Amino acid sequence: MNEQYVRNVIEAALLAAGRPLASDELVTLFDERDGSNAEEVMSAIAALRSDYETRGLELVEVASGYRIQIKHAVAQPVSRLWQERPTKYSRALLETLALVAYRQPITRGEIEQIRGVAVNPNIIKTLLERSWIRVVGHRDVPGKPELLGTTRDFLDYFSLRKLDDLPTLAQLKELEELRVQLSLPVADKALLDPEADAPSAPDAPVQAAVEHAAAVEAEAAAEAAAAVDADAVVEAETAQESTE
Repeated sequence: MNEQYVRNVIEAALLAAGRPLASDELVTLFDERDGSNAEEVMSAIAALRSDYETRGLELVEVASGYRIQIKHAVAQPVSRLWQERPTKYSRALLETLALVAYRQPITRGEIEQIRGVAVNPNIIKTLLERSWIRVVGHRDVPGKPELLGTTRDFLDYFSLRKLDDLPTLAQLKELEELRVQLSLPVADKALLDPEADAPSAPDAPVQAAVEHAAAVEAEAAAEAAAAVDADAVVEAETAQESTE
């Protein structure tokens, strides 16, 4: 089969789908009579990645498969096409998400014990509705508290293929030490959850994880605002605004 044809079909499918496509899905785009196989599809993906190196797009692999997205370098100007402002999440929500990501499976009580303050029910509700966390089981203790873990949607949103791609706590500690050396300010106090009490200061790795999550979330929000499928983005942001 013509390599350029395979490349064109895959590119068109990724742009039209509005979601990541797994390699198996890309292979099924071609009729058996076309003679295309998984090896040719992967070769075409590699060629597209190379083509995009000097362009405003990039082809990335996330947990659900492959997708074409706006590069971070051009996300901000492209996002001006949409009037909606990216949703800003509270520090309490980001702390909760960071703890679930790094210490899963974890119960709500364990999160409260680490943070030193009760978790606002709206935070868990928002994370569940956003499909960033899910109930993965129950702790075998009195009361059978729910165990929380992250989801494939969480990995996709933060452009991760697997949990192992998260920065290690050692790397986050280095970021925290660098922040102290440079006298960088902590996260904006205006992002604190107005409905929750001020949590006790977390240890350095968790603190750095929260700040890292905030930075990545802001970057991901800018890229999402400039995504190819604008309708899907507006729908997601509208649903989120109703919960905050």
